[in-house]
Amino acid sequence: MSGYWGRPEDTAAAFTGDGWLRTGDVARTDAEGYAYIVDRVKDMFVSGGENVYPAEVEDALLSHPAVRECAVVGVPDAVWGEVGHAVVVLEADRRADGPEILAHLRGRLAKYKIPKTVAFADDLPRTASGKIIKRAVRQAHPAPLPRSHTPDPRERQ
Repeated sequence: MSGYWGRPEDTAAAFTGDGWLRTGDVARTDAEGYAYIVDRVKDMFVSGGENVYPAEVEDALLSHPAVRECAVVGVPDAVWGEVGHAVVVLEADRRADGPEILAHLRGRLAKYKIPKTVAFADDLPRTASGKIIKRAVRQAHPAPLPRSHTPDPRERQ
């Protein structure tokens, strides 16, 4: 790739001093050497000093039988810096509430990765190619105002 068409600033930001292209993708490699794209760096958020990759949380949410699709975004929190906020679209014939959805994640994810809030939507905003637009999700379904209490030490376990 020689650069982004008509976007010199984006091109300069994408290439490092040693000539490598930084796509912003997060990948993992398995024991056999296969690489898998698992998330985007810009979607990651830091909660209490720990990196949280929304794709991992979304995969766990999608294992709930009532969840058709979902998006997780980081939102400001006075205690942890940022916490997860899930926006969930339910299957047409299924019902679930926020506490049930969050309870489903216990034991599937580390506690710090479990979103603190859940909102429900009829659909999620997407690009023409079908990718969820996280910026639009955050705007259309804002989380409640950040908490401002002293954390319970057991809360992060």
